[in-house]
Amino acid sequence: MRAMSFTVLFDLDGTLTDPAPGIIGCFRQALIDLGHPAPAFDELKWIIGPSLRSSFPKFMPDGADVEAALARYRLHYGGGGLYDLTIYPGMMEAVETIRAEAGRLFVCTAKPEPFAKPIIEHFDYARLFDRVYGTTLDGSLDDKGDLMAKIIAEERFDPARAIMVGDRKHDILAAQRHGIVSIGVTWGYGGARELGETGATHLCADPTELAGLVGRIAADWR
Repeated sequence: MRAMSFTVLFDLDGTLTDPAPGIIGCFRQALIDLGHPAPAFDELKWIIGPSLRSSFPKFMPDGADVEAALARYRLHYGGGGLYDLTIYPGMMEAVETIRAEAGRLFVCTAKPEPFAKPIIEHFDYARLFDRVYGTTLDGSLDDKGDLMAKIIAEERFDPARAIMVGDRKHDILAAQRHGIVSIGVTWGYGGARELGETGATHLCADPTELAGLVGRIAADWR
């Protein structure tokens, strides 16, 4: 099928991949390294999506060095934790179908770019995306709306002919800020309630339904 002139942005964690073992495991180890109590694994699933710079302080005393915790996390994560994940069943096929229909595809993730790019390459997603955009290690792009603004400015696509696919409220709010249609995917870590209350334009419950939904949205732009 001939590519059409619309753009799709994909979140990474909780959308393209299930990164819970690596992210949560390294988060817990960073707290332990610095002598702080580490909550149980199942109590930390909510940290997937937001900036970890905003999550660590919730488990550390006032005045504790958040950057030190991030450094320990990155040591463990970069040492192999970033590959401790799975691809959601049907997701690769969905992206392949969308790739054949859309003009351009980009990854738009709150994960720092030096970690996001190797993951996309290692798990064979790189062939499907024009570019991977992630945050910076210094935190200057931790707001996903700011990251999205950078992508729009550099890639020069029309936000009115674009779709953001993500699993957390941060994805939806960023899309709203730029007038982009949003698809909230409920197989990730936000869930239907969070995504619906935040105002996702559409909800999608299964990766096998995603390409069809994108196609129906794009049909209005033909």
